[in-house]
Amino acid sequence: MAIKLQYTEVGVVKAVRGCIVIVTGFRNCINGQLIKFGYGTIGTVVGFTETEAQVLIIKENEKIRTGQEAIASIEPFYTPVGKNFVGRIVNTLGEPLDGLGPIHPDEMFPIFPDSPPILDRQPLNKTLETGVKVLDAMIPIGRGQRELILGDKMTGKTTFVTDTILNQKGSGVVCIYCAIGKARSAIAKVVQLFKERNCFDYSIIVSASASSPPGQQYLAPYVACSLGEYFMKRGQDVFIGFDDFTKHAWCYREISLLLGRPPGRDSYPGDIFYLHSKMIERACYLSKERGAGSMTFFPIVEILEGDLTAFVPSNLVSMTDGQIYLSAQLFGEGQKPALDLGLSVSRVGSKVQWPAIKALSGPLRLEYLQYRELLRLSKLKTSGQSEDMKQKLRRGAILTSILRQDKDNPVCQEMQVLIFYAFHKKYLDELSIEKVDAFQNRCFDYVNKRKPELMTLLRERRKIDPEIEGLLDHVITGLISEINERSPGGPD
Repeated sequence: MAIKLQYTEVGVVKAVRGCIVIVTGFRNCINGQLIKFGYGTIGTVVGFTETEAQVLIIKENEKIRTGQEAIASIEPFYTPVGKNFVGRIVNTLGEPLDGLGPIHPDEMFPIFPDSPPILDRQPLNKTLETGVKVLDAMIPIGRGQRELILGDKMTGKTTFVTDTILNQKGSGVVCIYCAIGKARSAIAKVVQLFKERNCFDYSIIVSASASSPPGQQYLAPYVACSLGEYFMKRGQDVFIGFDDFTKHAWCYREISLLLGRPPGRDSYPGDIFYLHSKMIERACYLSKERGAGSMTFFPIVEILEGDLTAFVPSNLVSMTDGQIYLSAQLFGEGQKPALDLGLSVSRVGSKVQWPAIKALSGPLRLEYLQYRELLRLSKLKTSGQSEDMKQKLRRGAILTSILRQDKDNPVCQEMQVLIFYAFHKKYLDELSIEKVDAFQNRCFDYVNKRKPELMTLLRERRKIDPEIEGLLDHVITGLISEINERSPGGPD
C-alpha cells in the first residue's frame, strides 16, 4: 500500500492583529494556503513577504499568542462539496449549522480556482424563470448570467433572490443562498420561508452572519461558488444569490487595513475590484463538451440614498451582465417590486425569453416609462385632461397593476403569458383596477379547472399559435364574464 507523504513546515507567531496573524519561519508560501495553529484553530495565507506570512484566521478555538507554533502544509485551502449539502445550512467551513448531524462530502474543491476559459463556455440561450413578472417580461435572465441587484436598505432586494429560489421548485435548478454579514434574525426569516415552501429539497444556505469572524464572512461567497461548481460540472443548473456584497467589501476593507495595505478611494484597498471580479467570472454556461451545466449569480449591493456612483456599486456594474435597480421612491408609493425600469437592464437581451413572452412584452417597457412621465405631467397640469390622456393614464395604471406582485408569490411563465396576452389584446381596458387584481388572482385556478391543457401546450410550445390563441381568448373572456357577474360595475 502506497503511503502519501505530506510536506509540512513549522513557523512561529510573531504578532497578532485582530483576525490577522503574522507568522515567520516558513520557507515556502502560497496565497490561500492552509495554516493550522492547534486545537482546531485554522487560517489561510492572504499575503507574504520574504520573511513573514500574513494569515487570516478562519476558525479560532483558542486564543492565539505570540511564540505559538504554526503548521503549514503546501496545499491550498479546500472546502468540502457534494450532493449531501442539498437541504442543509452550513458555515464557511462546510460545517452544519442546522443540528441535523454531520455532512459527508463527495469531494474537496479549492476555494480560489481559475474561472472556466472562454472556449469551455457557450452563449446563453436558456431562460432562468424567476417568477417575477417584471423581470421575466422586461429584464429577462439567462442561465449563466450575472445580474446585479442594487437598492437602498429595505427596498426588497432579498425578495428578488428568495422569489427566484421559490420559483425553481421542480425545475432541477440547485439553489444556494449565501448570507454575508446579515443579522441572524434576517437569516432566520429566510430559513423559515424555505422550510414552509419545502425549498430545502433543492437548496443550500451558506451562512456567515454578522457575528461570524471576518475570515468566514470574507470566504463565504467563494465557498458558495465552489459548492455550485460541483453541480455545474456535473451538467446541472445552479442559481446563487449573494446577500450582500456591500458587507463583503466592508469585511475585506477591515482585513486590508489590518494587513497594513494602503487605503484608496473610500478607504478600500487597490485590489477591491479583483476581489469580486475573480468570483463573478465563475458564473457561466458551460459548453456541451463540458456537460452544459450553468451557474447564475444574483449579487446584492446595498447603496445609500440611491447613489449608483459609489465605488463598490460602480465596480460591480462594470463586471456584471446587467443590473436591477430598486427605487426607494417607488417602494414608498406602493409599487412592489419597486424596480426602476429606466435604470435597470439585462445585457443578455430577449434571446433567452420564451417566444410568447418576447412577443407580448416588447412594447411594455416603453409604454410603462411613457405612463410614468405622463403621470408626472398630469399632476402638474391644472386644466382638464383630454380623452386621449385619460385613456393612456388608465391603460398605464392597468399595466402598473399587473406588474405589481406580492413577495413570496412567484408567477409561472404560463400565467404570465395569459396575463400579458389579456393586456395586449385590451381585454383588461374596461375593467376596474380591483377587477384586474381579481383577474390575476383567479386566473391560475380558473385555467386549471376549465382548460388545463392550455398550461401543457404553453409549456411545450412556448409560443402563441392559432390553437393556443383560441384557448387564451376563450379562457380570458370566460374569466372576465365570471368576475363581472360576481362583482358588477364598470371601470373606475
